[in-house]
Amino acid sequence: MMLRLISLAAFCSMASMRVCDPMLVELSQEFSVTTGDAAAVIAAFAVAYGVLQLVYGPLGDRLGKVHVIIGATSACAVFSAITALAPTFTVLVASRAAMGAAAAGIIPLSMAWIGDQVAYEQRQETLARLMVATVTGMMAGQWFGGFATETLGWRTALGVLALMFAVAAVLLFRQARVAGVLQAPAGAGSGAAAFSLRAYLAGTAALLRIGRVRWVLAVVAIEGALAFGTLAFVPARMVDGFGLSASAAGGVMVLYGVGGLIYSVFARRWLAALGEQGLALTGATLIAAGLLALAWAPAVAWAVLGCFCAGLGFYMLHNTLQVQATQMAPEARGTAVTLFACLLFLGQSAGVLVVAFSVDRGWLPPVFSTAALGVLALGFVISRRVQARGAVMGA
Repeated sequence: MMLRLISLAAFCSMASMRVCDPMLVELSQEFSVTTGDAAAVIAAFAVAYGVLQLVYGPLGDRLGKVHVIIGATSACAVFSAITALAPTFTVLVASRAAMGAAAAGIIPLSMAWIGDQVAYEQRQETLARLMVATVTGMMAGQWFGGFATETLGWRTALGVLALMFAVAAVLLFRQARVAGVLQAPAGAGSGAAAFSLRAYLAGTAALLRIGRVRWVLAVVAIEGALAFGTLAFVPARMVDGFGLSASAAGGVMVLYGVGGLIYSVFARRWLAALGEQGLALTGATLIAAGLLALAWAPAVAWAVLGCFCAGLGFYMLHNTLQVQATQMAPEARGTAVTLFACLLFLGQSAGVLVVAFSVDRGWLPPVFSTAALGVLALGFVISRRVQARGAVMGA
């Protein structure tokens, strides 16, 4: 039950992250900014989400991961409501940043909680179950964002998210109290040392001295820029490049999530058949094919297929990296996994800024093509590194 409710919070978090993707054209018109400038609502969320991982990691290790997840979910309910009422574009961007800062404590600490509770051999399958919630949340956010923009108004979508976050927080609190999770965790008593920034920085520096940690963080930052950064502009590409409406573009993005759901269902079988290295290489290949289709497809049907392939490939590649993240520093798993998330979303932010610069200049096709080649190279590197690690473990 706890996993289900944590997954509900993760669902809402991912929905809030992606809900603005189909709104960019509408926001640009309502607030009299360019589509590229409107992308600040996505970049602000991602930057705050990434940076705040540095806070939530040690906080989760000290206070208890479930405690922090409940608090973060409650804060998301508040900031989502504020975002829905934003009177100006500046307030909208600022409130989206605050919402990203709050949401930062949900998915990474959920991953770390699974790392604490589940043995390594079953962890990929369990993380895939969490992925069902995150992928479904992404699908719901992208679809409902587009639907609400054309019918109910974009503010309605954010108001509905506020209500969902509130429900998730209440249910999670009640379940945690019944399960006794809200008791003070070990090390958090009166005899525990107070939080020290110096000690935290020293602990983070110690993690960064581990070669495996540095490698995982570097590749996830690149993955975030190439694969996640371009994702935010797929609806804009469908609207401007293929003439779809905002709701239709949001509907197409659902196929990205469907690809992720299909992966989550078959993750165990594909892992057995391909191994971690095969999943990484196959996933990168599918992402590259999807981005190229979105960039150069002569008809919308091919772009739609590309969206599906990119989604399936992304979750193959990213889930492989998630498993590496949960095991790269077991003695400080909360801090390590939130560092992983921090680099993912800082990479995404960099990618969004680069693509935002290009979208107003009509450069999306070549930028998507460059990202496709980069992802393909990254998948090859990850595959070789995971394979080498497997050989060492088997020796």
